[in-house]
Amino acid sequence: MKKDKVLLVEDDSTLSFIIEDALTREGFDVVCASNGEEGIEKFKKITTDIIIADVMMPKMDGFEMVRRLRLINSNIPVLFLTARTGLEDVVKGFELGANDYLRKPFQILELVVRIKALLRRAHNGEAENSRLTLSDSSLDFASQRLAIGSEIIELTHTEAVILDELFRHPNEVVEARTLMMRIWQNDDYNNLNRLHGFIYKIRKYLSKSEYLELLNVRGIGYKLATSMKF
Repeated sequence: MKKDKVLLVEDDSTLSFIIEDALTREGFDVVCASNGEEGIEKFKKITTDIIIADVMMPKMDGFEMVRRLRLINSNIPVLFLTARTGLEDVVKGFELGANDYLRKPFQILELVVRIKALLRRAHNGEAENSRLTLSDSSLDFASQRLAIGSEIIELTHTEAVILDELFRHPNEVVEARTLMMRIWQNDDYNNLNRLHGFIYKIRKYLSKSEYLELLNVRGIGYKLATSMKF
């Protein structure tokens, strides 16, 4: 079975070794680069399935590297690692073509979960449009904001992931298992209780909409129902 190949671009040698070791144990084929210039050189020489890139690096930062790589390949998944906390930097990363980001410090397990989710979506050929609109509401996954009419709601990453899945499948039943696997790569019963908590908050957000309603489908999952054409 072919292993998914990860191009890891990280200038911190210790962190790079830890990530490489962990991903190798998870069954990935990992190629490492220490800065953006080296990352571009290696990308041109190998077939890569996903790019994991630090933002702040010497010679060429992650933003510039991804900007250039997107001229070569506009579809490959990109996940940024960043110590920056400003929303502006996160938004900039998405605008340059990132598919996800993870703030440092992070748990290796969370990185693995994010990588598997991005690869699964890439293999399934799902479109990566970070801005979605339904009726009077729009979701901007990049900035993790939900707009309902003129009101803007700041979301957590998990809330944004759940809404992204629901907005992509309006008036369809989205299984709870699908959401848990996308968020945690695990459909354990304890995660189901955690999911219910997020759904409760999201339902409160959507109660501000005139046309959207988040419904429970007993024993299966949830449906984002809309009473207005979009």
